[in-house]
Amino acid sequence: MHEHSIVFSIFLIFAGAALLATVALYLRQAMLIAYLALGAILGPWGLRLVTDADLIQDIARIGIIFLLFLLGLNLSPRKLLHLLRETTLVTLICSFVFSAAAGGVAWLFGFGLGDVLIIGVAASFSSTIIGLKLLPTTVLHHRHTGEVIISVLLLQDLIAIITLMVIHGLGRGDVPLADFALLLAALPTVCAVAWFGQKWVLIPLFMRFDRIQEYVFLLTIGWCLAMAQLSETLGLSYEIGAFIAGIAIATSPVALYIAESLKSLRDFFLVMFFFGLGAGFDIHAAGGVLLPAALIGVGLLLLKPVVFRLALVGQSESDNLAWETGVRLGQMSEFSLLIVFVAAGHGLISEGASLLVQIATLISFVVSAWYIVMRYPTPIAVDERLRRD
Repeated sequence: MHEHSIVFSIFLIFAGAALLATVALYLRQAMLIAYLALGAILGPWGLRLVTDADLIQDIARIGIIFLLFLLGLNLSPRKLLHLLRETTLVTLICSFVFSAAAGGVAWLFGFGLGDVLIIGVAASFSSTIIGLKLLPTTVLHHRHTGEVIISVLLLQDLIAIITLMVIHGLGRGDVPLADFALLLAALPTVCAVAWFGQKWVLIPLFMRFDRIQEYVFLLTIGWCLAMAQLSETLGLSYEIGAFIAGIAIATSPVALYIAESLKSLRDFFLVMFFFGLGAGFDIHAAGGVLLPAALIGVGLLLLKPVVFRLALVGQSESDNLAWETGVRLGQMSEFSLLIVFVAAGHGLISEGASLLVQIATLISFVVSAWYIVMRYPTPIAVDERLRRD
């Protein structure tokens, strides 16, 4: 009966994560790899000790929301708009190149046109979770490198949302032009609500009761989740709403306290996110598409730094910044998984193509996380010289 208990599942996840993370650190590996491995070991395709991977992933999404909220807290709205103007062309060019490369590999291995197109689109995104989890919030994030990475990821998230809308429309047999119009209106609506809310409600309450830390914590959680829910209701995503909520109060006197108090809560849910990702991997069905998946996963890890370097240097960025940006964005994305899951649900992609994207994404996650932790400053670096909170 223990496998049906959420308390027992959480016990297994965090006790196992602590054990494997210890082993990973002694072996000088990224702890994210330990969380993924634990999911594969304990999940439905392993020992089956934790069977409700969907519930774990639903809980873990809260961690993603908090992650985006905390990053928004440290980013000036004016600076963000400037960066979005600078990186829009870079993001579009790079996404096209990555789509063409992955789609070409799928075509060479005999996949149909529909599979090729969706595999290509899924490969065009980088992981918001990997990119931001390994981005130091107190050092690198305040430098230009971190700001460029965040702006690219934000644009990719918007493109991914549009892609999901198209897939839903194709599944229904129509092109959702009306939905596009609503989406265009949704983003400024969320921004307006965030600005008025923080100016006339949130900041006055913070100023009045800032000495009561418990109240500041509760008000912050409520604000973050309320904006996330509003964004989701209007057709965007929880993550975008949380990011806007963070930006809205970035200049608040309590922003630093909020950022510090939510870090542990964020990390709790992110452990569950990576566990759920590993738990959803069916290793027994991987053999048939392992070669093309490995070619796509590893190929993107090699290609993305080169392409981002060329594109960003062309925008007058430094060579070191451009290369590091490409390395940190070298993996595929959680949106890659979501796109193929939705496409498979509508019958727009074959089972083999869906599995290929899942395996390629996991390969890119593991290799990218390992390399970034060993090479660049991160909050979980095994080398003290590279460790940055």
